[in-house]
Amino acid sequence: MKQETEQRTAGGKIFVLVHGGAHGAWAFERLSALLVQEGHHVVARDLPGHGLSARSPRSYAERPLDPRAFATEPSPIAHLTLRDYRDQVTGTVRRLAARLPHHRIILLGHSMAGLVLNQVGEAVPELVDRLVYLSAWMTADGTSFGDYMDAPELSTGLIPSVLLADPAVTGALRMDFRSADPDYRARVKATFAADVDDHDWDAVTHLLTPDTPAGPLAEPVTVTPGRWGRIPRTYIICADDRALPPAAQWRFVKEADARTPGNPTEVRTIPTSHSPFVSQPEQLAEILMEL
Repeated sequence: MKQETEQRTAGGKIFVLVHGGAHGAWAFERLSALLVQEGHHVVARDLPGHGLSARSPRSYAERPLDPRAFATEPSPIAHLTLRDYRDQVTGTVRRLAARLPHHRIILLGHSMAGLVLNQVGEAVPELVDRLVYLSAWMTADGTSFGDYMDAPELSTGLIPSVLLADPAVTGALRMDFRSADPDYRARVKATFAADVDDHDWDAVTHLLTPDTPAGPLAEPVTVTPGRWGRIPRTYIICADDRALPPAAQWRFVKEADARTPGNPTEVRTIPTSHSPFVSQPEQLAEILMEL
């Protein structure tokens, strides 16, 4: 085991970056550049239904937007499952481990992608050297994203205030990032990107997609001490996050540590909103390179 660890260390690091809901691989453009220039490998792919594979409801393109149609039209990506996400990322990790066997694979997930990290870690713990949760849903064994929505630690979260449809009707968490309503746009920015430059945020809103499938958020995860629980993990707490409040982030850490007392979570804190890869990529890169 010691020799294997030394060989993997000698090969350097591969950062596999997994984006959150409504985003795509583009979200890590600034962070990736900083990591690559320091000699690390970086892989970021669009999750199914996101980025270049995103599909938006027809009503989203029709402007001015019809609120009634937008609130009721079924999502074209409502069929996606947590397994779809897990299988894609697990496949990427397996291919990297086969082609670059002496490199350490560090898997980072932002926001909703915490659910994906849980499942990938459980599936291939022998291939992942560290899990990094960036203000991510590191949910406990047997629980789902939805199980936490009424938790007191989430009572100050602003996401419910910007949803424009019932997920039970559309099959998705739906937002209008291109809204013409200045008050709504201000709420969205306050939720996800309060510290992001206004011009940067304007560019980001043209890349975000309206639907995040609700199915994966309702599926309970499986994380066992002997598989997921044996992988070293880091949780990066975004201290000014209004989408996933710091109290909820700390709850995830405490629940994970109670499950795996012999492998406590390393905690780092960054003074940012939910989008540090846009607002403070240098600080984020520094944390990752210190791992």
